Amino acid sequence: MAEYLSFGEIMLRLKSPSHERFFQSPMLEATFGGGEANVAVALANYGLDAGFVTALPDNDIGEAAIRELRSFGVDTRNIARQGDRVGIYFLEAGSNQRASKVVYDRANSSIAVARSGDFDWDSIFAGAKWFHITGITPALSQSAADLSLESVKAAKAAGVTVSCDFNFRGKLWKYGKSAPEVMNPLVEYVDVGIANEEDCQKSLGIEAEVDVSSGDLDTKKYEALSAKVLEVFPNMSTIAITLRESKSADRNAWSACLRDADGFKLSRRYKLTDIVDRVGGGDSFASALIYGLNAYTDRQQSLQFAVAASCLKHTIMGDFNRVSVAEVEKLMSGSGSGRVQR
Repeated sequence: MAEYLSFGEIMLRLKSPSHERFFQSPMLEATFGGGEANVAVALANYGLDAGFVTALPDNDIGEAAIRELRSFGVDTRNIARQGDRVGIYFLEAGSNQRASKVVYDRANSSIAVARSGDFDWDSIFAGAKWFHITGITPALSQSAADLSLESVKAAKAAGVTVSCDFNFRGKLWKYGKSAPEVMNPLVEYVDVGIANEEDCQKSLGIEAEVDVSSGDLDTKKYEALSAKVLEVFPNMSTIAITLRESKSADRNAWSACLRDADGFKLSRRYKLTDIVDRVGGGDSFASALIYGLNAYTDRQQSLQFAVAASCLKHTIMGDFNRVSVAEVEKLMSGSGSGRVQR
């Protein structure tokens, strides 16, 4: 079985062309994506033995999603063929002061109706080193939340390191439970937490004096927030928080911080202009952090790799971060001019 596993949903992504409004022209660009699938693809792209665990219907659309994952070298043996539909999300890319929009159509998707006992976790975790999950899957349904909790318990019992991107999606929490009510018991089994400031507050219910509405960040407040997360969840060894300064849909600043037993670390700050596609930016950070924590002994270097990789993702259309380790390390070393490579 794969050494690095992620669990969640792969969706059909339907995007309006370029920066058009929905159905401004009678077409949508069809690709695949989804937080946890994005992580699996990026890990495979970095040369790791990566696998994806999910449920997909036994039809042509489910088969197309599996072919897409396999094309990147992702192990798909643990994809259950069950349920009736692939989840969909519609994307309208914003520009300047017009924000991007996401509309979900994923109710009763195969993973949303999957239940505890549908996956043989003992077999899945045989030989595994790392397991990644997000706060998105538990937001889909009560059964998906139960399955998510079951998965992290099984991972810890198997001695597998667990990471979780706390991803808060307000449009998904519709089945009667609040995000902290579901997420806090799950996070008790997490070794490495990944978040932005909203995730910490809305997914975990941890209050923080952080406001990003102005587009400006006070890193001292993130230093305090990261300390508070590890205080609330003492079993968590590491928390990484992305720092996005959003000036407009096209112009951001991007950095991150990390706290572990050795203290607080802050990354290099990148100025992002003329953003091509920011969807999947957090997933590209999460996957690169997983790679960095396993590839480098220096945690500061791990953080720098994650931020550089996610910086490059903003230049790539689609959910997946199609970059190599060499390209990320080149940017880490200071080469960001964008000159033609001949």
